[in-house]
Amino acid sequence: MANILIAGGAGYIGSHTCLDLFNKGFVPIVYDNLSNGHAELVKWGPLEIGDIRDRDKLDEVLRKHKPVAIVHFAAAIEVGESVRDPAGYYDNNVSGTITLLRAAQAAGIDKIVFSSTCATYGVPSSIPMNESHAQLPINPYGRSKLIIEQILKDLDLYQGFRSFILRYFNAAGADPEGRIGEWHSPETHAIPIALEVALGRRPYFEVLGTDYDTRDGTCVRDFVHVLDLANAHTSAIEHLLRNGASHALNLGTGHGTTVKELLEAVQDVLGKEINVRYGSRRKGDSPVLVADNGLAKKIIGWSPKHDLNSIIGTAWNWHSNYLPA
Repeated sequence: MANILIAGGAGYIGSHTCLDLFNKGFVPIVYDNLSNGHAELVKWGPLEIGDIRDRDKLDEVLRKHKPVAIVHFAAAIEVGESVRDPAGYYDNNVSGTITLLRAAQAAGIDKIVFSSTCATYGVPSSIPMNESHAQLPINPYGRSKLIIEQILKDLDLYQGFRSFILRYFNAAGADPEGRIGEWHSPETHAIPIALEVALGRRPYFEVLGTDYDTRDGTCVRDFVHVLDLANAHTSAIEHLLRNGASHALNLGTGHGTTVKELLEAVQDVLGKEINVRYGSRRKGDSPVLVADNGLAKKIIGWSPKHDLNSIIGTAWNWHSNYLPA
């Protein structure tokens, strides 16, 4: 059973990837500073507490566990926060990744799966977006991820350090068994916020902008189940371990949902109404983000298995029954 270092593995997508890796016969070694992650979500391998900017700690953990590859989730991820604190995002995301990569190379590791984002594309010039779409991010979060993508491409080109860059769209849903799920403090993602309103934990859902050039004036997003994303990470690791080439792939369903449509779907699945208010646009938001996932299917045989109702249903199960208070 090969060890895989999961940087940021105590977080939302990271913990679900640990579950999938474990089910496929790997040992996920979680490395996390717990600034956004939770030790309670680490269930399928050991937890090493540390920051990706801490080279000494990284060297120690890599010597101890000898992973054959890395999956890198450790990053600050909130668009609004990145607009308020750009330098902090570049320090954590870019500087931290460089430190992680140098530690990996020193340990003889030359394979990494990188958690990137559709935010690297910016405002779409065509929908759905494929991997050849221009990358012109409109916020510091997206730019920080694009810089890392460029670093990884240079490492591959000049040093043979292979990488899988996975640009996911809107991760959502939870483990159907309720063992792990989405747990952010504070919560800023649409589906969990809607569920918190339904549970009486917040007074209303605020729609940020109703004047976009979309079918109902609200933003369009491509919601993809976190278990589908986790499966893609395991497939990418297996590809690299078979000496496969580096790739950058989109991970999304190819279907866009407006914010208003999302709220209607949540109300249908839950069988209850949600209090909604309408506000102004948020800086840094793109009006439409929808994936063309054809390349992921071609390269690693990946296609999403869960629809929007499954996403909402599994998230509701987690938030209403299992999310720690």
